[in-house]
Amino acid sequence: MFFELRQYRIRPGQQAAWVALMEAEIIPFQTAQGMDIRGSWVGEDDETQYFWMRAFESETERERLYEAVYQSDTWKNIIGPKIPDLMDREGIIVTRIVPTPQSGIK
Repeated sequence: MFFELRQYRIRPGQQAAWVALMEAEIIPFQTAQGMDIRGSWVGEDDETQYFWMRAFESETERERLYEAVYQSDTWKNIIGPKIPDLMDREGIIVTRIVPTPQSGIK
């Protein structure tokens, strides 16, 4: 098992709109496709920071889920077009992490 810790740079003044999009559309859609989303967070003192974490059992599962989500008509035609106005895609940082033996999140 491994996780993706994803950090996004939200456009100034767009944090509330971004969180609303994530919680009302992106997270429910991805969860319905089988994604295991463990949480999402905003920066306490920086309104341009957004973090979320997804878990995968294997690289094969990650590839299958990416295909199901990002190649879908829903993503391409409905959800995806909303993103550029709210988030700077050039600022995305994705870190793959694995839990330690005593980690509370596994």
